[in-house]
Amino acid sequence: MDDHNKRVIETALLCAQEPLTVADLSRLFIEDITTADIDEALVELQRAWDDKGMELVHIATGWRFQSRLSMREYLDRLTPEKPPKYSRAVMETLAIIAYRQPVTRGEIEEIRGVAVSSNVMKQLEDRGWVEVIGHKETVGRPGLYATTKQFLDDLSLTNLQSLPILEDAAPMAAAAQLGQAVMEFDPSATVETVVIDADAQEVSEIEEETTEVTVEETSIEVSEQDAEEVTPESEDNPDETK
Repeated sequence: MDDHNKRVIETALLCAQEPLTVADLSRLFIEDITTADIDEALVELQRAWDDKGMELVHIATGWRFQSRLSMREYLDRLTPEKPPKYSRAVMETLAIIAYRQPVTRGEIEEIRGVAVSSNVMKQLEDRGWVEVIGHKETVGRPGLYATTKQFLDDLSLTNLQSLPILEDAAPMAAAAQLGQAVMEFDPSATVETVVIDADAQEVSEIEEETTEVTVEETSIEVSEQDAEEVTPESEDNPDETK
């Protein structure tokens, strides 16, 4: 592909409000431009921007230009708004869904050993990171949760196979592993959560470390106010508020 056509593709990507697919880019030209030509041009553009503050990345919904992580501290000075805050419970729940999907709320609770409050699931759904994709054929037909393309886009991932390989199946380890490639972790403060004593069936409070995380294009800070967690109820009554 000649330099002019590459410049057209580059300009379209820089001006686009949303990621563009190869099919979208092919509509830029009247003459016949093959998908192979466009793919080649995209790779060449990636190389051309290697030493700049912006980078061209391929994510779940297409191609886009975005700022490099090294530029975050400078760009943040232009946006004084505080990023949304998420508790450790939210991060653990998100990691479990990402790695075990499709998964029911009861299965998430079984893995964590802690009930998942409705507030935790609401935050993830409101953020557009998880959604119910069906129902499990069992008593109560609980909803099956999975991650969305928005989740992949916000973490600059092409597909689920791009997730870091798990070395530890523990919930918080999974959350940390998920963040290694796309988040900066800064341990700070403590937060109270409610944990279930499996032997005595009693509820006790313990202190857990929280983590402040930031995602390229999407900043995440762990809140000191964890979502209230209560003793999990049976999935036989999925409509009851926990």
